[in-house]
Amino acid sequence: MAIKGMDHIVVRVKNIEEGISTYRDKLGMKLERTSESEALGIKQAFFPFPNGGFLEIVAPLGPDSAVGKAIESRGEGIHTISLAVDDLSATVKTMQAAGVQLMGVGSPQVFVHPKSAHGVLVQLTERK
Repeated sequence: MAIKGMDHIVVRVKNIEEGISTYRDKLGMKLERTSESEALGIKQAFFPFPNGGFLEIVAPLGPDSAVGKAIESRGEGIHTISLAVDDLSATVKTMQAAGVQLMGVGSPQVFVHPKSAHGVLVQLTERK
């Protein structure tokens, strides 16, 4: 198991257009693309970093989505930090043995529960 670095950061916003304007027009980042995921209940905007990785802005499609509930309880801000790992299966086994509470084990999207990461939702991402 080895963490290779940062893969991406997800920021939750109430309004996707305002979020895009902030990061593109005010902070000078380049918008690569936008999309919508009905399954996750979110609108997304992607801003690549020149040295690899990306910033993802997400806004809820409705108040009952996970992002909508997070905004209601915690407001706008960092939603997820995604760490790149060299071997997801090995990383999961090592973390489970260390007592880390994980979510989504067995799927391609594995997360460290915020209770195991000082309040931060951490996604583990294997990039080959």
